[in-house]
Amino acid sequence: MAKKAKAVENIEVAPQPVAVKTAPSKTNWEIKDRRYFLVGRGDPLTYVLASKSTPRKPLLWFDEEKGYNREIRYASNQKSCFVDEQDNKAILGHIIFENGGLYVPKTNQPLQKLLSLYHPRKDYVYKEQDQVAEAKDDLVSIETEMEALNTAMSIEVDQAEAILRVELGSAVDKMSSAELKRDLYMFARNNPILFLDLVNDENVVLRNLAIKAAEMGIIKLSQDQRTFAWGSNDRKLMTVPFDENPYSAFAAFLKTDEGVEIFKSIEKKLK
Repeated sequence: MAKKAKAVENIEVAPQPVAVKTAPSKTNWEIKDRRYFLVGRGDPLTYVLASKSTPRKPLLWFDEEKGYNREIRYASNQKSCFVDEQDNKAILGHIIFENGGLYVPKTNQPLQKLLSLYHPRKDYVYKEQDQVAEAKDDLVSIETEMEALNTAMSIEVDQAEAILRVELGSAVDKMSSAELKRDLYMFARNNPILFLDLVNDENVVLRNLAIKAAEMGIIKLSQDQRTFAWGSNDRKLMTVPFDENPYSAFAAFLKTDEGVEIFKSIEKKLK
């Protein structure tokens, strides 16, 4: 049985404050095809955007040059979207988004300008697609991914284990060197920003060392997660500050004058 089509969705939002805008310069307006997309609505099958004023929801644009609000509406046979520039033969049209998007060709300048320059729901209900900005964002994403992958290739196995432990936990203890490298590359590719942050976090390796030491019984963490002690004689090493991750706190402790000697001792016992 064919799926039943969704009904036309004509959702209105609470009236937005009238934005005070400077009249756009004609020299800055580019004649081109334009696309628009809904924001935060889950791409409904059909969505009808307000295209004319009503007593409850006026469609106005403040003209600074004239000093007053001008009523706007979409009329398919008019050259302007301003009511005071339209004649009495205006044929009102609908503004319909299908599957979350709307394509407006360059031949329909009144609708483009209404949507791009004057409609008060712009940036609240819908946005104009900016291919240049999207290309720049894509370029930054690609470059960040390449940087992360290049960095991953130069990382030693011990650091790879430390970074992956943040994501995978104790599962890294059972992984071979090849598996560690493979998962490191996948992590760098899939989440390059977090990967680079972890690479530049000097505490990551120290946290990994502390976790491994605890797993091997070299040090131990009390049940209340507040105290680290030697596993061999229960001698207290440090108290975890309130509301801090115990292993992050221990990593910071290992960089202190007192903690450096403990770090050297743990490192020897792990070899």
